[in-house]
Amino acid sequence: MKLYIAEKPSLARAIADALPKPQKKHDGYIELGNGDCVSWCIGHLLEQAEPDDYDASFKKWRFEHLPIVPEQWQLKPKAKTRKQLTVLKKLIKQASTIIHAGDPDREGQLLVDEVIEQVKLSQAKKQQIQRLLISDLNLSAVKKALNNLKSNRDFIPLSVSALARSRADWLFGMNLTRAYTLAGQKAGFGNVLSVGRVQTPILGLVVNRDNEITHFVAKPFYEVLAHLETQQQQTFAAKWQPSKACEPYQDEEGRVLHRGLAENVVSRITNQPAKVVELEQKQKKQQAPLPYNLSALQIDAAKAFSMPAQKVLDTCQNLYERHKLITYPRSDNRYLPKDHHKDAASIIAAIANNEGQAIEACKQADSSKRSKCFNDSKVAAHHAIVPTEKQLRSASLNSDEQKIYRLICRHYLIQFYPDYLFNETKITVEIAGGLFKAAAKQDVSLGFKILMGKTELKDEQTLPPLEKGQQLHCNQGEVVDKMTTPPAHFTDASLLSAMTGISRYVKDPEIKKILKETDGLGTEATRAGILELLFKRRFLERQGKNILATATGKALISTLPEQLASPDLTAKWEASLGNIAEQHMSYQQFLTPLLEELHTLVEQAKQCDSQVFAQLPKTPQKRRFKRKAKPRAKSA
Repeated sequence: MKLYIAEKPSLARAIADALPKPQKKHDGYIELGNGDCVSWCIGHLLEQAEPDDYDASFKKWRFEHLPIVPEQWQLKPKAKTRKQLTVLKKLIKQASTIIHAGDPDREGQLLVDEVIEQVKLSQAKKQQIQRLLISDLNLSAVKKALNNLKSNRDFIPLSVSALARSRADWLFGMNLTRAYTLAGQKAGFGNVLSVGRVQTPILGLVVNRDNEITHFVAKPFYEVLAHLETQQQQTFAAKWQPSKACEPYQDEEGRVLHRGLAENVVSRITNQPAKVVELEQKQKKQQAPLPYNLSALQIDAAKAFSMPAQKVLDTCQNLYERHKLITYPRSDNRYLPKDHHKDAASIIAAIANNEGQAIEACKQADSSKRSKCFNDSKVAAHHAIVPTEKQLRSASLNSDEQKIYRLICRHYLIQFYPDYLFNETKITVEIAGGLFKAAAKQDVSLGFKILMGKTELKDEQTLPPLEKGQQLHCNQGEVVDKMTTPPAHFTDASLLSAMTGISRYVKDPEIKKILKETDGLGTEATRAGILELLFKRRFLERQGKNILATATGKALISTLPEQLASPDLTAKWEASLGNIAEQHMSYQQFLTPLLEELHTLVEQAKQCDSQVFAQLPKTPQKRRFKRKAKPRAKSA
């Protein structure tokens, strides 16, 4: 008997649809016409044991117990899904062949592997386990995947990487949460102060931004415009570029802070001859942005609809599992396999039928066009989120589903539209020894931008016809008074953008490089859950569209060592976890230095200044720290 183990019931049903009929539905599995079976997990059926599962004395939180490091790691069945685990273990024992059909990512690999590991199979039987990778639940895609099974042995390093991440997060989260909660209790603060490798640097980002805004002092600065005229009386303006000699009068961003300097420039250039010393004119083109991964979709949905990240993910899951209108939604990839291109015409037809975009827009798409998104070398375990060939018989999507589906359809459809073309002119003018610059851009052909909401050709700025060496006249110089402005508070869109582009907030060049090469803070599957967790734990709050840190969040960050409140630790971990997956590092090489660091961090927590928690408001919370995130969101 072959046993297919899917990550979720929806995937199990999709697999069964592609396999022999007639079928019988049993409690926890589907029996196929040929006697094979399809069963499923419900996310993680197993979870890390609690500290008091290892030692009953750990139930009471005490500094002297920390850090708690299990000698033999234990998993225990989740209470709500214990029955399904029992069904699976019985089927695994009976099966002659096992096909692992977890989701195509690190966590999906681990959660099925750890269930199989609960049954003591022979080494020979383990060696024969096969891997089924599915990212599209439609029948044709599932059948294709079933004909392309791989050996599960090839994915062992990915599973070890996920296991290392899971245990490391438990060690840091459990021990440091207890340590800082106990520190808070010394000052009379009774709530749990949770600390996590990913959630805490995110909180640190928001706290730092809020502090920047609070302590921001506006400063005046000055720009100089030269109002120029050609011999044909055509006029335009160019902006002064301060020379190196002006640096003592500028801030670190090059803004001139001394009005007298700007006024001096104005007096020197007014009613003076000018000359074009540099001229660059070229036609440029801009290709359509790539199809979405989850973070890019969440950012655009937040901008367009003020939709929180978790709601976008939940909506995507419905579109994927229930409606089968999109491919696997937890993807971190924005490319498609070249082979996917042959489905373009039928996918575009489905978009038109399902009102994913206007019928006329679909007709104008050239399905033979092959954009840069079709690139096998850029596709990893899963590909970009795109519409499927599924055609709805009736309008059965709710409002949120329609909004998200239309966004995904638009970003797929623009792959088959022409490039955006525009003319760009840049000039440098010399006046009285100073340099002034101007630029202009004129649309030539909107191309894909027609679908992005730009409906007419417009000149953003015009310049008269000019030539290098041409003589001009500066009629007047003008001082433009300006004021520096504080950074904006984070919103859902900008915080997600900061999480995916976290390297912008790191100074260390080595760590910056690592973060540029990884997916940033958290993963596509966990970012939404981590943000929700920070709100639930009252570390963050919303004021309209803005996201701010609460007094509790600020107090916690103020007591933590910088390495916990910055993304540096995550960068190092992600680099190591990637190395484990690529077999360049062992599990033990990752965990040994991590444990040394944990001992140091616990000692720092014991010595921290806990008085910052003394004046915090008390809110009812369960004191026992236990992960309550959704099954896949376990990186907090």
